[in-house]
Amino acid sequence: MMSSPIVISGIGLWTPPESISNAELVDSYNAYADKYNTEHAAAINAGELAAKPYSSVEFIEKASGIKSRFAYQKAGILDVERMRPLIAPRGDEQLSDQAEMALNAARPAMAAANKKAGDIDAVIVSCAYTQRSYPAIAIEVQAQLGIDGFGFDMLVACSAATFGLHRAYEMVAAGTARCVLVINPELTSPQVNYTDRDSHFIFGDVATATIVEKADTCSAATRFDVLSTRALTAYSNNIRSNFGYVAHANDTSPFAADMLFHQEGRKVFKEVCPLAAAHITQHLQSHDLTPKDIRRWWLHQANINMNHLIAKKLLGRDASDDEAPIVLDRYANTASAGSLIALSLHHDDLNSGDYGLLCSFGAGYSIGSLLLRRA
Repeated sequence: MMSSPIVISGIGLWTPPESISNAELVDSYNAYADKYNTEHAAAINAGELAAKPYSSVEFIEKASGIKSRFAYQKAGILDVERMRPLIAPRGDEQLSDQAEMALNAARPAMAAANKKAGDIDAVIVSCAYTQRSYPAIAIEVQAQLGIDGFGFDMLVACSAATFGLHRAYEMVAAGTARCVLVINPELTSPQVNYTDRDSHFIFGDVATATIVEKADTCSAATRFDVLSTRALTAYSNNIRSNFGYVAHANDTSPFAADMLFHQEGRKVFKEVCPLAAAHITQHLQSHDLTPKDIRRWWLHQANINMNHLIAKKLLGRDASDDEAPIVLDRYANTASAGSLIALSLHHDDLNSGDYGLLCSFGAGYSIGSLLLRRA
């Protein structure tokens, strides 16, 4: 007797109420550049410092395809005297910011899957950054939802969401959990260097959530069979975020530019695109499928040029917006959540039997994929 398929039975998306347009971001950055260049004019003229270059809406959209991004707290980001979000501190007895974001995505995912707290055994919070080391954000969320069982946090940069789904799939397959809630509260804005022209526009904040269980316990109106998962990591220094507690012992500034997100963008583009295309091809081949068999591509949403190139490598032609929907124009790069946003917003039109591929690629390097089929 064949075992019941493992399925994704609920998807949740929480979008912060505030957004920042490219024009707003450029105006703020350019005003900062003017201020910086004026204050450091002598050192710049002496060749001791480089002047801050100007940014533009055209530069951002050509380089990334991003037009706006959402912010958990917009206040402070556009302030030339601050250039970072203003997030009020919360006491230890208060709900943390990331737990609040996580709950905002978890509850609609549970509702979509027709699940109550008693139906769920495990909570995974998997994202690029967590705001503290411990106690785990997942355990805080578990307590808030009244879930018995266990929870833990995972950090796998831009592949955190897919790798979290892999762990959920494996736990359900092994019988260590009947039903797993995977949440990706991507609070990226505090790690953005808003004074750097080449990276100030890249990231936005969001939270996504998914429910993973066996088909025989699923009572959701919509479900996707998880046919298989595939993962790859290959060490690279080309995307880094060095902020961490050891800075306290290094006698260095924990908020210096090299501690925040930074990357060698051209190298990332050149190396990740063929790596991701090969990974996806091999995943499909393991099922005797080709890219032509895939109805929908829910790809990582970091850069529109990367997505277009990967799709073209796979299909031999440009993918249509219907085949490979883009959400980064409105959401920007949301670290691991981008492919889940695409899945959340672009799945209702698929028919039973349609294949879809969910894939992330990012820092590490790390690549994670799930082959899905609409039940």
